[in-house]
Amino acid sequence: MDRAAADVPHVRHALFTVSIASHMLRVFAALALLTASVCPAAAMDEPKGYTCTFKIGAAHAHAKGRFKPTKAGPVTLEIGSINHAKQDAELVSGERRSVLRIIRAVNAVHFLEAVGEGYLNLTTIYDRDAGSMGHPAVHSRHFGLLGQPIVSQYRGTCLAKG
Repeated sequence: MDRAAADVPHVRHALFTVSIASHMLRVFAALALLTASVCPAAAMDEPKGYTCTFKIGAAHAHAKGRFKPTKAGPVTLEIGSINHAKQDAELVSGERRSVLRIIRAVNAVHFLEAVGEGYLNLTTIYDRDAGSMGHPAVHSRHFGLLGQPIVSQYRGTCLAKG
């Protein structure tokens, strides 16, 4: 472009706009590269499993038109083989293993189990508590027995493994 054309105000403005866009593109590309290099490292720090203990719980069984409280004992469970890329994990109970689906949240991971009869169990494990080595967690069960709905919810802590 000759110098006379570059002195025209609208041409100068267009050149300035292209220069800013080019600079912004370089900044975004650098941020994308930085993000790509940091994310795999963060994924490597994620636990491969958890051991969870729920000492506090409440259960309710539906009978005669209403839910009535029932006894809820403590629950311990183990989650293993966590694969965030495939969004699955395993619930380990002795020799028995059940498939869990993973749903990620901003500060938590949800593990969803659809049991053979179609009922659902949900375990939510939150980010590690700064005051302890544990992760606050909630375990909910939605099932039925002999045609009667039974729901329970437990609060506790999970410890990361691996």
